[in-house]
Amino acid sequence: MNTLSPLPGRRRGLELSRRHALTAALGLLAAPAVLRGVPAFAAAPELAPSTPTFQRFRLGRFDVTSLLDASAMIDGPWPIVGEDRSATEVEALMAANLLPEKRFRPGFSPTLVNTGRELVLFDAGNGASGFVPPPAGGWLVKSLATAGYTPEQVDVVVITHAHPDHVGGLMSEGKPTFPNARYVIGATEFDFWKSDRPLAAPKESNEYGSAVMFRSHVLPLADRTSFIAADGEVLPGIRAVAAHGHTPGHLAFHVESEGKRLLVWGDCAHHEVASLARPDWHALFDQDKEAGVATRRKIYDMVATDRLAVAAYHTSFPSLGYVERRGEGYRWIPLTYQLG
Repeated sequence: MNTLSPLPGRRRGLELSRRHALTAALGLLAAPAVLRGVPAFAAAPELAPSTPTFQRFRLGRFDVTSLLDASAMIDGPWPIVGEDRSATEVEALMAANLLPEKRFRPGFSPTLVNTGRELVLFDAGNGASGFVPPPAGGWLVKSLATAGYTPEQVDVVVITHAHPDHVGGLMSEGKPTFPNARYVIGATEFDFWKSDRPLAAPKESNEYGSAVMFRSHVLPLADRTSFIAADGEVLPGIRAVAAHGHTPGHLAFHVESEGKRLLVWGDCAHHEVASLARPDWHALFDQDKEAGVATRRKIYDMVATDRLAVAAYHTSFPSLGYVERRGEGYRWIPLTYQLG
């Protein structure tokens, strides 16, 4: 038997009225403020894209920090990469990799290694007059501060090569940016830029501009500079690797602690897709084009075979990753959580 009986008519109507009132009240509470007669909050302001300025990880007992020195969209990658190819061919490679065909944002990423005894900086960025000067570049000192360091704490500055975007930050207003540091550069590199040969190049050329900056930013530090060759030791755990071609004395550097290894390769790539996928393509800023090709193939093969982490100055910030073989070329794999 059904023990439930319908509500009397008046009572049922009151119950329904209460339900309608409650539903209406809840709906009003959920409605936008403007519907309740209350002024709406102003729309949230538009914010600029965020730009991280450093990334740190452990390499054995070493702390390694990648520092952002510049961030600018520039024309390319042709002819910076693929100088000997048509623009169409380079643009097609960009399109196939879902990248803008005629613009790119290269990294400018000095590497800082804290060995526990010495603070070692690889390359000094653009400074006030490098390839990307302020306001788009010359951020190294600011990025260093954000990462928790001061220029005075840097013990050693290692220069992979003497192009303006690597040595422009050595001096600030005519004084050493890193006042307590000693400096290390390849002997062949130093001797080349010190000679008169680069100054004989056309004044609008990269070679001439680099020679002028060498005299204002590197030569004044000569009495505090050590000169090394390939396989030379900077300090325990850091050793030079031959990487000539981009410049006559360009060097890469092995960094190793407790069996963990990193290669700081300077300008062995100018674009993370084009340089690696087509290592045989000429690079505009390579002084010896064929030597540059040979160096890219040698270095890429080494890091792919040995599965080394790489600090690659001009790949997209934080400019850290790995290399794998891909067909006749290679592929850049950005660092995620492999090193913690």
